[in-house]
Amino acid sequence: MSSFDRRTLLILPLALAACGFQPVYAPDGTASALDGKVRVSAPNSVETYLLVQNLEQRLGRSAKAGGEYDLKVRLTTNTQRLAVSTANETNRYNIIGRVNYSLQRSATGEVLASGAVDNFVGYSAAGSTVETLADERDAKERLMVILADQVVTRLYSTLDLPA
Repeated sequence: MSSFDRRTLLILPLALAACGFQPVYAPDGTASALDGKVRVSAPNSVETYLLVQNLEQRLGRSAKAGGEYDLKVRLTTNTQRLAVSTANETNRYNIIGRVNYSLQRSATGEVLASGAVDNFVGYSAAGSTVETLADERDAKERLMVILADQVVTRLYSTLDLPA
């Protein structure tokens, strides 16, 4: 006989509610509280433009000129050589990205959340110059998607805002 009891599935939502679990995308969740109310800082490079674009896709673009919240992001990237041949030719690169972020109330400047996320992507440099440049551009786009996802996940998981 199996020790699994279906009644435990009925008790599980109660247990999660008791521990303070609240779905992010519920009507009163954090996603609803931030949706369309966050103004992301202006980009100053191609990479930050891609990051801001991805953040706005996930958080919703602020309908108001001011926005209720300001999300300030600072992006740094670093390219590292990998897979260097005996002829000192690089066949692979890693791009390491780090985003420092701070979410503030627009009216008061109160910091609601801040932190940093980092990740990396790799690309091949073994082909022609055109292939390598296309691979690098694609890798930067992928990195900005990953970093934007991480920032939004951190905001959703750490904030406790009323909808």
